[in-house]
Parts: sequence; C-alpha cells; structure tokens
Amino acid sequence: MESIKSTFLAMKPQQQKEKQKMTTRQMVGMAMLTAISIVFVSVIHFPLFPAAAFLEYDPADIPILIGTFAYGPIAGFILTIVVSLIQGSTVSAGSGVIGIVMHIVATGSCTLICGTIYQKMKTKKGAAISLAIGVITMTSAMVLMNLILTPLFMGVPVKAVIPMLVPIIIPFNLLKSCINCFITFLLYKSISHILKGVSKK
Repeated sequence: MESIKSTFLAMKPQQQKEKQKMTTRQMVGMAMLTAISIVFVSVIHFPLFPAAAFLEYDPADIPILIGTFAYGPIAGFILTIVVSLIQGSTVSAGSGVIGIVMHIVATGSCTLICGTIYQKMKTKKGAAISLAIGVITMTSAMVLMNLILTPLFMGVPVKAVIPMLVPIIIPFNLLKSCINCFITFLLYKSISHILKGVSKK
C-alpha cells in the first residue's frame, strides 16, 4: 500500500508539469493563430460579387476553426472574440462595434457548433459533418445579424435589407463560409498535430 502511495505521489508533480506544459503550448498556439488570422484579413480581402463590393471575402476564420479542432469549442470561441476585437479596432475599424458583434456572433456560433460536434466525432467524417453544419449555422447567424444590425449601420429600415437577402447576403455568406470550411477540412489534421505537439500517425 505504501509503495502504491509513493508511486502516486511521485507521478503527481510530473502530471502537473505536463498539464502546465500543455497549457503553455495551447496559449502560444492560440496567440499564433490569432496573429495569422489578423494577417490573413489584412492581406487577403476581395469582393466575391461585383454587385456588392462592400461584402468582401477573407480567410480569417480558417485559423480560428483549426484552433477550434485542436483545442475545443471554448478555445475556438475565445479565439473568435480576440480576433474580432483586434480586427474590429485595426484593419476593419470602419465597421466599428457592429462589425465586431457580427463577427463574434457568426464565427462564434460556428466554432461552438463545429467544436462540440468534433469533440464527439474525432474523425474526418465528424470534421466534415461539423463543418457542413457550421456553414449553415454561420449563414443563418449572418442573415439574423444583417436584419438586426445592418439597418442600424446603414441607417435604413429593415424592409430595405430584406430584398438583399436572397440575391446577395445569403449567397455571399454561404460561399465565404464554404470556402473557409473546405480549406479548414484540408488543413486541420496536420496543423492540429503541430499545435498540440503530437506526431502524426
């Protein structure tokens, strides 16, 4: 009995050390993903539909989604908030608080859904299912946010935004989220192994 107790006590500091090491690694990984996301939105942004040049594609959500798969839904949501605040006060400052809120709601809802599903199904099939549901979730969130916040941002009534939903807002958000989720699906496994310091099997 004493031998077992001694072994347990000897293991405990080592386990705490490993846990602290993982926490430090995760913080460094999340900081790196945040920086990459900001660089992405700074360097890569262009309109997908000429008729709506104000709606620009950017790949900023890809590092956030990869972080979600690597560290879980809560970490993904934290990444979303941090990136949204930095982006909204620097490269996308023109959209102000409204842009920050829209980004947090849209990307945050996607990361929570994707991360939760992937935690239960850590396979390629699980990743594909989670990202497909994430696309629908993000698009739906953006429809809601555009109906609530775009009238405030543009100073127009809701009835002026409704005609834009089907021809512009829904296709744009579907296409943007599909591109980002597809690229995430291609990259997440190898990058997650690097972030977690696990050798690829």
